[in-house]
Amino acid sequence: MNILILGATGQVGFELLRALSPLGSLIAPTRAQLDLSSPDAVAGVLRAARPALIVNAAAWTAVDAAEAQREAAFRLNAELPAQLACFAAIAGIPVIHYSSDYVYPGDGDAPWREDSPTGPLSVYGQSKLAGDEAVMASGAEHLIFRTSWVYSARGSNFMKTMLRLGQERDSLKVVNDQIGAPTPARLIAEVTALAVYRQRLGRGIEGLYHLAPHGETSWHGFACEIFRRAAESGMALKLTPAQVAAIPGSDYPTPAQRPGNSRLCVDKLEADLGIDLPHWEPQLVLTLGECFA
Repeated sequence: MNILILGATGQVGFELLRALSPLGSLIAPTRAQLDLSSPDAVAGVLRAARPALIVNAAAWTAVDAAEAQREAAFRLNAELPAQLACFAAIAGIPVIHYSSDYVYPGDGDAPWREDSPTGPLSVYGQSKLAGDEAVMASGAEHLIFRTSWVYSARGSNFMKTMLRLGQERDSLKVVNDQIGAPTPARLIAEVTALAVYRQRLGRGIEGLYHLAPHGETSWHGFACEIFRRAAESGMALKLTPAQVAAIPGSDYPTPAQRPGNSRLCVDKLEADLGIDLPHWEPQLVLTLGECFA
């Protein structure tokens, strides 16, 4: 079957190319080949690809820039998913879409569940929520994975930034009052592939699910673990965890407000898909290993 993957050059998209390759013929236009900001261009690719499954890993991920570029963020995060889901509904095919912990208000300390009330704090969060709602309202068979703190061995992300700064600086300040679970793009793709395989066996899942590793940490805790594990792997760093100062988010103002609580309950996904999601720390070790291979 033809599987159309949008956003294949991003972190999650790259991992999807590897994970989904045994399950069908992949059609993955690059940014140069497809202008996702153009509804007409997207429509043309949908007609030509004749997909049996759409996997949408394309997204506007520049959280702060979205505050000033609302229209562009909503095009990729809301209008594009709506267009894909509408096509899927008419064609009678499923669509898989990826969402974010930023759709929640970020207060309290209890993990968010799929039925928790939403309340995004930023334009980015608002655009992601609008995309989710459009997919759910489309009538298409759909699977939405809401995840948190995505990173990988390639592209731009928090882990890669920390590795660079760890080689350049002898001190660093990192926020310690925003809590979540760092999620490797590889894990997202692996779970997606399992869900697609189960779907082909007639035992698929449908609807909204949280997808993240077990455990929780702050950005400060994540940074310290990155430096500790990288040093153990032989990477030469100027920084040690002891040289990373913990600061409140109020000391590091950004254009977009970040949620303090990004914890996601994954009970529903584990039960319905029959899996045990791993803890975030071993997943970091695996991802770092890809950097040093």
